[in-house]
Amino acid sequence: MMIIKMLNIKIMKRILYFLLLILVVVSCKNSPKGETQSTEVETKSEVVADERGYIVKVGDMVPNIDINLLDGTSFNISELKGKVVMLQFTASWCGVCRKEMPFIERDIWNVYKDNPDFALYGIDLKESKEETEAFAAAIPVTYPLTLDLEGKSFYSFCGEGAGVTRNIILDREGKIIMLTRLFDEAEFAQMVEVIDNELNKE
Repeated sequence: MMIIKMLNIKIMKRILYFLLLILVVVSCKNSPKGETQSTEVETKSEVVADERGYIVKVGDMVPNIDINLLDGTSFNISELKGKVVMLQFTASWCGVCRKEMPFIERDIWNVYKDNPDFALYGIDLKESKEETEAFAAAIPVTYPLTLDLEGKSFYSFCGEGAGVTRNIILDREGKIIMLTRLFDEAEFAQMVEVIDNELNKE
């Protein structure tokens, strides 16, 4: 009888051991840490920048960003719905930006600034209010430059390591209809035409 009892105890211990082992394996698979890691991998694989550094494309709706004005006020991009919008990502250290901005001032801002259906905002990447004001005065440009102190707006459109200058054109519904990179005269002329055509749509 003692031998039988000892055998039963050994069997029960083995069963309990295997049950505990199964519980540990299952809990590891379903742990929050495991879920977070999986989500992070999926997110990284989904958000891949194209050859120009964009993580958005023509036809996408504009990301949900805030426009931060130099006077300390801000508004959401959704408030521009109903207007044709141009967003120009720029920075004072960008030589190509400095080359392009006088053309934006002359061929776009001075032409369309009085049109209530048009809005243009330059977004200065990771520079202070003082740097942005000095930058606008140095070019000079009179269209509004705004702040993107942490790069949140820029990285809503572009991948890590992407550079400026870039222009994003939105239709009246907030859909992206053109994306530019650097300053190419032919592409710039095309952008002006896209803006003009969009404004003349009934």
